Amino acid sequence: MRGPDRKNWHLPDNARIAVSVNLALEAFRNKSQLTLESRLGKVDHFSLSYAEYGARAGVWRILDLLDELDLKASMSINGKAAELYPQAVRATADAGHEVVAHGWENDILNEDGDPAKELDEIRRVTAAITEAAGTRPYGWTSPGSAGSENTLDLLAGEGYIWNGDQANDDLPYSTTTKHGPMMILPRVNMPQNDLIMWAKSHNPPSVILESFKDTFDELYQEGIKGSPKWVEIVLHAHMGGRPTLIPTIRRCIAYARQHESVAFVRKGDLARWAGQLEGLSL
Repeated sequence: MRGPDRKNWHLPDNARIAVSVNLALEAFRNKSQLTLESRLGKVDHFSLSYAEYGARAGVWRILDLLDELDLKASMSINGKAAELYPQAVRATADAGHEVVAHGWENDILNEDGDPAKELDEIRRVTAAITEAAGTRPYGWTSPGSAGSENTLDLLAGEGYIWNGDQANDDLPYSTTTKHGPMMILPRVNMPQNDLIMWAKSHNPPSVILESFKDTFDELYQEGIKGSPKWVEIVLHAHMGGRPTLIPTIRRCIAYARQHESVAFVRKGDLARWAGQLEGLSL
């Protein structure tokens, strides 16, 4: 499972598996991921209030959990969320978590045919997060991972070093852009994503724990055989930050910690590590 182009691949301290926790603090224009409104074009105020829970309560509960577990995470932040909730963003950065740019509004996507507009948005998002956090983001994941054909070139030109809009590999890898290399951190989080596995699917929280264990066990065995991999847990502040899901995430981390040689990493740190193995200066 190593592949011909990954002969040099290994994890820090030769860990058998890497685990990262990715958070999302999001803001929306018309409606969030969960909606009760069926009329096209109608602003769903209930759905927007559901998303606002993330800033009012959810993010603080998640930050408390991470502090309890002594874990450092990466938080994808919409520019509008940074503007609306600067205290939450600053608390995230001050606690040592990585801030990651996540578009301006989570329900508004960029088109392939307007790179100038997308560049303006990237700069606006970067400025909003930097002002709120006191440090700039170097990673970017588009809303819904739905970047345009121009996204990677534009991000590299603005000093970003990694992007999370792909789902085509188990491990980080580099790609070329008009402005130099960009590390890709593929989405390895589908079975442990609160939106996919809990909120939209109406599964009980235990499904996330079961899928985490199965994924972790398989990848851990690959690591023992000399081909270490990476698994991620994704928590949206307005979903995973609800009390229903917190005990499940606590159990996931406890399960991982029952094993030897597990590296808990922020995504930006993993991107830099992978780039270093490829001889890149990021």
